[in-house]
Amino acid sequence: MKKRSGFAVMARLIGLVKPLSGYMALAVLMGLVGHLCAAFITIFGGYGVLAALRFEVPFTLTTVFISVLVFALLRGFLRYAEQACNHFIAFKLLALLRDRVFRALRKLCPAKLEDRDKGDLISVITSDIELLEVFYAHTISPAAIALLFTIVMCLFIGSFHWILGVIALAAYLIVGIVIPMVISKCSGDDGLRFRTRSGELSGFVLDSLRGLSEILQYGQGKKRLARMNEKTDELSRDEEKMKRTAGRNTAVTNTVVLAFDLIMLFVSVLLYQSGAVGFDGVLIPTLALFSSFGPVIALAALGSTLQNTFAAGNRVLDILDETPVVEEINGKPKITFSGAKAEHVSFSYGNETILSDVSVTIPENAVVGIVGRSGSGKSTLLKLLMRFWKVQKGSVALSDRSVEEINTKNLRELESFVTQETQLFHDSIKNNLRIAKLTATDEEIETACKKASVHDFIMTLPKGYDTPVGELGDTLSGGERQRLGLARAFLHDAPFMLLDEPTSNLDSLNEAVILKSLREERAGKTVVLVSHRQSTMRIADTVYSVEHGRMS
Repeated sequence: MKKRSGFAVMARLIGLVKPLSGYMALAVLMGLVGHLCAAFITIFGGYGVLAALRFEVPFTLTTVFISVLVFALLRGFLRYAEQACNHFIAFKLLALLRDRVFRALRKLCPAKLEDRDKGDLISVITSDIELLEVFYAHTISPAAIALLFTIVMCLFIGSFHWILGVIALAAYLIVGIVIPMVISKCSGDDGLRFRTRSGELSGFVLDSLRGLSEILQYGQGKKRLARMNEKTDELSRDEEKMKRTAGRNTAVTNTVVLAFDLIMLFVSVLLYQSGAVGFDGVLIPTLALFSSFGPVIALAALGSTLQNTFAAGNRVLDILDETPVVEEINGKPKITFSGAKAEHVSFSYGNETILSDVSVTIPENAVVGIVGRSGSGKSTLLKLLMRFWKVQKGSVALSDRSVEEINTKNLRELESFVTQETQLFHDSIKNNLRIAKLTATDEEIETACKKASVHDFIMTLPKGYDTPVGELGDTLSGGERQRLGLARAFLHDAPFMLLDEPTSNLDSLNEAVILKSLREERAGKTVVLVSHRQSTMRIADTVYSVEHGRMS
C-alpha cells in the first residue's frame, strides 16, 4: 500500500469535485451567509442591549428585533439548503467514484486481483468509499466557509480596534488550523491502521462464512471464533485510541475558545479604560467572538475524524493508481480466427518459473490436447492465450497476429474460456448462462445446456431455468457448476474454445456425453483441451505434454 500524506489525499479528492464546482460554490455561499446570520443574531442582540441602555447605536430597537427575526429565519433555511447541496455533491461524487473504482478493477483483473483478499476489496468498495461522504459533505465547503467567515469577522471586529481584530484572527487560526494539524500529527497512522484492520476482519469473516462446512466438519469453530474475536478486539483498541484522540481534540478546542473569549474581554476592557474604544467596543467584539467560533470549531473537530477518512481515501486511491498488468487494446483492425500458436514462451509468477521456452501450434478446426501434472503450467498457457497475463518472453498469436495487437473486445469474442472453477452469481440459472450471450433466446440456452449434458438436470429443479443457484452456486454440486460453465462456452459460440479440465468433476457417463458433444460440434471450432485424464484426450488430434513448464 502506498502511503500518501493527508494533503496529497485531500488534493486528489478535491480534484474530483471539478464537475460539480458550481454546486460547491453555491453551498459555500449559502453556508457563509447562514453562519453570518447566526453570528449577527447575537451581535444585534448586543446592539439591542446598548439601545435599551440608551447608548448611541446605528439601529433602533425595532430594527434590531426585525433583523434578528430575519437572521433566524434565513439561518434555518440556508443551513438546510447548504446541507442539501453538500450531500447532493457528496453522494453524486460517491457514485462517480464507485464507477471509477469498478472501471479500475476491470482493468486490473484477473492478473492483479488473483491474490487480493476479496473481503478487503469489498471493504474498500463499500465502507471506505462511503466514509468519503464525510470529506465531500462536511469538509470542503466548511473549510471554504471558515476561511471567508474568518475574513469577514476579523474585519468587523477589527473595525472597533485593530488589536481586537488581531486577537480574533489568532483565535480563528489556532482553533481552525493549528489544533487540527497538531491532532492530525499526533494521530499518526491510526486511521490507516484502523481501515486496514477493518478490511482484514471483513476478509476473515467472508472466508469463515464460505468455509463454514469445513470449519464445522473439522471442529475448528472455537478456534476460528477466537481468532475473529482477537481481530475484533484489535480493531476495538484502534477505534478506542482514535476516540480518545477525538476527545482530547474537543477538550483542547473548548479550552482555547474559552481562553480567547476571556482574552478578548480583558483586552477590550483595557482599551476602554484607555479611551481607545467606547463601551460598544467592549460588548460587541466580545459577543461577536463568542458567537463566531462555529465554522472553525467544525474544522477543529475534523482534525481527528479526517484521519479515518483520509485513510479510506488512501485505500481507494491505491486501486485507482494501480497499474494493470495488461491494458485494454482498442483501435486495431478486427480479425477472424484462423489458428493460434505460442512460440518460445517463458513466464514466471515472481521468482517462480512456470513456463520455459514453450511452443505450441494450434491449427484451425483442430482439437489440441495438453496433458501434464498439476502445477506444470497448463492453465497458465491458456491464460496467456486469453491475454489475462502478458507474455514475458516469446510470443502468443491468433491468426498470425500477436495478442498484443488485437482489440481486447475482438479477442474475447473469438475465445471461450472454461476454467476449473466455474463462477456462478447469486441469480437464476438462466441469467447465469446469459452472461455468455445477453441476447440469447430460451431455445439457444436449452440447446447449449443439452450439449453440456445439464438440461435434464435443470428440468428436474422446481423452477427449471429460473431456479436460483445461491451465492457462488452453493446449491449446486461441483459437477453441475462445471457443466453450466461448459454450457456458457457453447452458448458464447466462439470459434476458439479453451477448456481447462472441463470434465474433472464429472463421472464417466457425463464425461462421455460432453466429449461426444465436442466431437459433434467441432465443425468450425478450434479446441484446446487441458486435462490430466487420458480418457479426455481421446478426441484430440494432437496431444502435447507439459512437465515442469516444458513441452514434450
